[in-house]
Amino acid sequence: MSNPLLAGVRVIDLSRLLPGPFCTLYLAQFGAEVIKVEEPNGGDYTRSLMPELFDLINRGKKSVTLDLRKPEAVATLKQLIVDADVLIESFRPGVMDKLGLGYEVLKAINPKLVYASLTGYGHTGPYSDRAGHDMNYCSYAGALDQIGEAGGPPALSNVQIADLAGGALTCATGILAAIIGARTSGNGCFVDVAMLDGTLALQTVAMATLRTHGQTQPRGADMLTGALPNYSLYRCRDGRYVAVGALEPKFFTQLLRELWQLTPRSLQSTLEKLGGTRGNRNGSSGKSEGKSKKKSAASARIARMTDAAASPTKARRMLAPARWALATVFRMKGRDEWDRLLSDKDACVSPVLTLEEALENEQIQARGLVEQLNGKPALRNPIRFADATTLSGTAPQLGEHNDEVLSRLQTGARVA
Repeated sequence: MSNPLLAGVRVIDLSRLLPGPFCTLYLAQFGAEVIKVEEPNGGDYTRSLMPELFDLINRGKKSVTLDLRKPEAVATLKQLIVDADVLIESFRPGVMDKLGLGYEVLKAINPKLVYASLTGYGHTGPYSDRAGHDMNYCSYAGALDQIGEAGGPPALSNVQIADLAGGALTCATGILAAIIGARTSGNGCFVDVAMLDGTLALQTVAMATLRTHGQTQPRGADMLTGALPNYSLYRCRDGRYVAVGALEPKFFTQLLRELWQLTPRSLQSTLEKLGGTRGNRNGSSGKSEGKSKKKSAASARIARMTDAAASPTKARRMLAPARWALATVFRMKGRDEWDRLLSDKDACVSPVLTLEEALENEQIQARGLVEQLNGKPALRNPIRFADATTLSGTAPQLGEHNDEVLSRLQTGARVA
C-alpha cells in the first residue's frame, strides 16, 4: 500500500450490526488494523440476519471471539487494550461499566486510548437508556418529518441517514480528531456520539428556514424539498423520473432555453414567461439586442419564485403554472431521451437511476468506485487521495484471527 494513512493504528471494535461496523470499515480502508471482537456463539448478528451486508461492511477486519461475560475474556480484552489506539463500542450506556470495561478502567491501562461510544441517544439525558433504530433517531431529530411529498405521509429512505451519516461518519470524524489529539498531548479521550445528535446536526437547511421565518415549512414545501418547480422531480413519458436541480437563475434559464426548442408552440409562450428567454429551432437563442435585459428579467422572475417558496399560499398561486408547464414538457419524452438531450447542457438535469443503473453509470465507472467481492458488486472507499491508497479486503470468518491476535499477548509482538 502506498502511504498507508492509518498504518500502525490499532482499533478494537466491539460494535455490531450497521453503524459501528460502517464506521470502522472506513478506518480499516484507511489502513488501520481493526480487530473485531465477537461473541463465540454466532458473532455479530448481521452474520445471520444479512450475510451480504456483513461482508460489505466488515471487509479488511480481523475477527477474534471473546465471551465478555466471562472474567478471563475481560482480562484478555484488557491485554489487547494495552497496545491499542482506539476502542469503539455500541452498547447501551452502562453496559461496559458492568463488564468492568468502562472508560476510567481502560484509561488507567492505556492513557492514550481513544474510547468511542456510538449510541442512539448518548450517555446523558432522559433518553440515554432507550432502544432505537435509524427511523427513531430521524423522527426525534425532525428529519423524518421533512421527507416525503407535500400532503403525504413521512417517507422512509433506504439510505440510513441516522445510522450512517449521523452516527457512523460522525463517529469516524470524532475518532480521527481524538487520535490526532492523543498523539499531540499523550492523552486519549472519551468520544460520546449519539445518532440522534448527529442526525439533528444534519438539519442545516431546515434550521436556516426556521431562523429566517420562525418556523419550518411543511413536508415537501421547503426550497429544497419540492416548493420550487426548478428544484423538483418530474415524471417522464415512460413512467421514470428526472431530477431538475436548476436552482440558480443561470441554470434554470439555460434549462428553459433548451426546453423551448423541444416543445410545441402552445407551450413555448409559457416557458418564455418563466425565463424571459426565446430560442429558435436551430438552437440559437435569438437576437443579441436586449439579451442582457431579458436575462435580468429572467433572474428577477426566478428570484421571485424562490421568495414565493417561503409562503405556501403564495407558492401555490405563483408557482403552479411553472410546475404545470415543466411537468407537461417532461411527460413528452422518456427519461433516457431527456438525459441524452440535456445531460451536457449545463442545466442540472439528471435521470433518477436505480442502484443497478448507478453501478453501470459512466461517471461511477470512470471513478473506479465499483469492485467485485466474492463475484458480486461492492464499493471501494469513496475518498480519493493523491499519493495514498485505500484498502478493501474481505470480511473475516468468525474467530478467524484468534491465533494471530491472541498470540501477541504472549510474545508482545505487534503485527500491522
